[in-house]
Amino acid sequence: MDCGFYLYGIFPDSIPEELAIQGLDAQPVYSQVIDGFTFLYSEAKKEKYLASRRNLISHEKVLEEAMQEGFRTLLPLRFGLVVKNWDAVITQLIQPYKDKLQELFQKLNGTREVSVKIFWDTKAELQAMMESNPGLKQQRDQMEGKTLSMEEIIHIGQLIESNLAARKDSVIQAFFNELKPLASEVIESDPMTEDMIYNAAFLIPWENESLFSERVEAIDQNFAERLRIRYNNFTAPYTFAQISE
Repeated sequence: MDCGFYLYGIFPDSIPEELAIQGLDAQPVYSQVIDGFTFLYSEAKKEKYLASRRNLISHEKVLEEAMQEGFRTLLPLRFGLVVKNWDAVITQLIQPYKDKLQELFQKLNGTREVSVKIFWDTKAELQAMMESNPGLKQQRDQMEGKTLSMEEIIHIGQLIESNLAARKDSVIQAFFNELKPLASEVIESDPMTEDMIYNAAFLIPWENESLFSERVEAIDQNFAERLRIRYNNFTAPYTFAQISE
């Protein structure tokens, strides 16, 4: 049963009507031009799609494969967007947001999104911090085995926390100072786990990716074995394709 169209993303220029790409429900992926915008879609077999890992990966894979085929300027659409017909696209998306869509395409033209996530071992960093700060370590050691007042507990806790935060900031600043000059825009997001200390997306010129990658690796080497870096150099530009109300 056909339930309409499942939409993946929008391109500013025309692309082949049928691509050698398989979408959700193993459906072939097509393109449809509406009012100067090219929509990437497949026939929807469900009215609503569960945000399962398999479906999310399929959605992302369609966008990445289209980009790999050379259609680089792309506005990815959120997962699960099903429309009954193209009239709905015109009334719900193009008419109210046409100018903003065009502005986003101008911003994204010739650029790509890359992301950097930095992890460290909090316990190991805390131990290293103490070893490098004898005065603080001595204060902490002197308190062991003693009955402490609430003020003393708060005081030593704040000292440890502030010193660990400074250690974290020095790592983040090293990455930011080296990578920001290569980007036209940076968006920092909250860490997603306790051991993640930095989570940022960078909008960079398409041809600068190799240089960006080299800088990430060089900074990582400067910190020896302290960090784990997750660098994603090829993804649809979700972070920078947000339509502001």
